[in-house]
Amino acid sequence: MAMRVLLVNPFYPISETPSPPLGLAYLASALEAAGVEVQLLDYVVFPFDKPHLENVLNTFNPHLVGATAVTMTVDNALKVLRAVKDISAQIPTVMGGPHVTFAARETLQGHPELDLAVLGEGERTIVELIRAITTGADLGSVAGIAYRCGREVRFTSSRPFIQELDRLPPPARHLLPLGRYRALRMPISMTTSRGCPHKCIFCAGRRMVGAKVRYRSPRLVVDEFESLANFGFHQINLADDLFTANKPHCMAVCDQIEKRKLNIRWTSFARVDTVSIELLSRMRSAGCTAVSFGIESGDPAILKTIKKGITLDQVTAAVEMCTRVGVAPYASFILGLPGETEKSIEATLKFGDRLKEKGLMYGFHLLAPFPGTAIRERHEAYGIRILSADWSDYHANRAIVETSGVSQARFNELIVAWEDEFNMHLAGIGKRIEAGTATAEEAEQLIGLERTVMIYDLMMGKAVERHGIRRRNLQSTVPAGTLAELSDRIANAENLDRDKLGNALSWAAKTGSLIWKQKGDKAGWKWRNYL
Repeated sequence: MAMRVLLVNPFYPISETPSPPLGLAYLASALEAAGVEVQLLDYVVFPFDKPHLENVLNTFNPHLVGATAVTMTVDNALKVLRAVKDISAQIPTVMGGPHVTFAARETLQGHPELDLAVLGEGERTIVELIRAITTGADLGSVAGIAYRCGREVRFTSSRPFIQELDRLPPPARHLLPLGRYRALRMPISMTTSRGCPHKCIFCAGRRMVGAKVRYRSPRLVVDEFESLANFGFHQINLADDLFTANKPHCMAVCDQIEKRKLNIRWTSFARVDTVSIELLSRMRSAGCTAVSFGIESGDPAILKTIKKGITLDQVTAAVEMCTRVGVAPYASFILGLPGETEKSIEATLKFGDRLKEKGLMYGFHLLAPFPGTAIRERHEAYGIRILSADWSDYHANRAIVETSGVSQARFNELIVAWEDEFNMHLAGIGKRIEAGTATAEEAEQLIGLERTVMIYDLMMGKAVERHGIRRRNLQSTVPAGTLAELSDRIANAENLDRDKLGNALSWAAKTGSLIWKQKGDKAGWKWRNYL
């Protein structure tokens, strides 16, 4: 009997710059290697539609439906699983990802639409799980899961981390709607390692992927890197927790890229205490255009409390090295960490401004105490008051904590002021475009952003599908004027700005994201979903 699994990527706001779901692609490849048929529904770039879900369940008839989720998306994932149970109550449902890994008991107890949770790395677990389900084997024999048995939640033995990452099959990206992500100018991601040796109290990464960093061979890394180049994405993100953790590994990857003469833009994450002029220069010559650092605070006492393990001097040196070699330095700060006061906030803001003069581009987030983090488990000891139990609030853009020195309202005031400053920056670019004084880089920043928002709204509103032109007896070539006609129809029906809409549709058609398709005696426009 052929085993079948349906995987779900829940809704995630485009403002969070989502990339094609790499974790699900790894799960899908492990399942396919075991002979399991897999389909994937991606509600980040497709609107959720219950009748469509019902059609998929009826035609594909999966033995298991699995969803991934981080804390801010867990409610959206549960919404889909609830719909699955409404349609076909007998289908087992499972969730994986960092949230349920550390909140399995409460999630299973509070949500009858969820039957099982995969804890930690899921590639081997999901294969054993689907085999147990289809053969009727005891679920207790599957390591690395939690499941409901009556009113009880049972945990099986923990599963060790996968040590030989090279044995994992390549991610099954043929199942992902890469065309939609490319049309939205989102980056595509890959990893060269798993694991994080550091102990930051606001992050669950060390517990999720292990303290010992495990590496893929540079040859296989760059094989995948080269294959991604064929998809036409403007940027590849190396999504390792810390790409620069091991200098020889990092250098070997760069050597392979240069040896193959690959001309691809890529970015990575790094720590300020793991970079050097030599390493950054090699990364730059291999195509790295930007490096992102987590600085978190400009207050040394807070850095010590959160166990960040870096100094402000190291931060400054890292930024200066990046600008010296031509790699753009990006950084994030977190407001609301233990010990935060008005004085520490002022120190962080001043530190950020000084680094900005050295070429740093940075942004702020507000502390979100995720399940699995020391800061959540010991928030009282750290002087943190958690103000929300609504997981959808855990997006780090509005305050859900406060300290004894700073209120929730004050944190929100700071972040709103920063957002207003950014919006004023964009408005200024718009005025300079009208006056003809904007630089090409400025114009592309604003026009590209507006185009992405327009295309996303068209996709999630199904505007092309609802208003796309359908004619009979057309040749395979695109008749003149049909794109303009499509633009007029959508603008009239949706009351959209004609110039911005026309720009977005023309760009999408030019780049092959919006394509003219003919089937039999019908033809029309559609998004190119798969690459």
